[in-house]
Amino acid sequence: MLKKSNLIVMLTHRDRTVANAPEVFSQCRNTPAEYWGFKEEGLPLPAMQALFAQMKACGKKTALEVVAYTEAEGLRGARMAADCGCDLLMGTLYSDAILAFCQDHGLRYLPFVGGVTGRPSVLEGTPEQMIRQAQECLHRGVFGFDLLGYRYTGDKTDLIRRFVAAVDAPVCVAGSVDSFRRLDEIKAIAPWAFTIGSAFFEQKFGADFAGQIQTVCRYMDRPAEDAPCC
Repeated sequence: MLKKSNLIVMLTHRDRTVANAPEVFSQCRNTPAEYWGFKEEGLPLPAMQALFAQMKACGKKTALEVVAYTEAEGLRGARMAADCGCDLLMGTLYSDAILAFCQDHGLRYLPFVGGVTGRPSVLEGTPEQMIRQAQECLHRGVFGFDLLGYRYTGDKTDLIRRFVAAVDAPVCVAGSVDSFRRLDEIKAIAPWAFTIGSAFFEQKFGADFAGQIQTVCRYMDRPAEDAPCC
């Protein structure tokens, strides 16, 4: 039996935290999603800390995803994640300094791989380059990887399949998981986790936010032959 991928609900739209993130979480806190997170932009730090504390009080595991392309910006995001008591730091371009900070502060670090630019982010590079980069980062001690597979400019599914098969570490497929077809691909490839944020706010899986989370969680539990075609 294939392992089940974890859904990480991101309270973000177009790579920024939504202003009403606390209200959305409050409405959805009893859904079966175990992992929750948002981005480093969109809320002031005290509001971020309060929201992550609320998530923790509800028994959730937490992630801050940092869209940053310099070491200084990445370290700033890592400090925010530590100040918020997060479990995971996702994103940033890999840096020894960021890894050392995460190790010192009990954060599991999942950096981007490949050439990542822009906001919303775009991924470039070859699968071979990304796999080689990941293996080097694993040797240094990272926990896993934030793979922007559906933001890739090349063959998205091929990249995700090859990367997950080659990299012996948790891989989160982050960004643009916005259809049942892509959920089917996630089920077949079985990465450690995947994120959904904008697609929930754009009602890609139904009209109600909490209902969409329930739908995706149930869908990921169903056998592939029972899946809708679109």
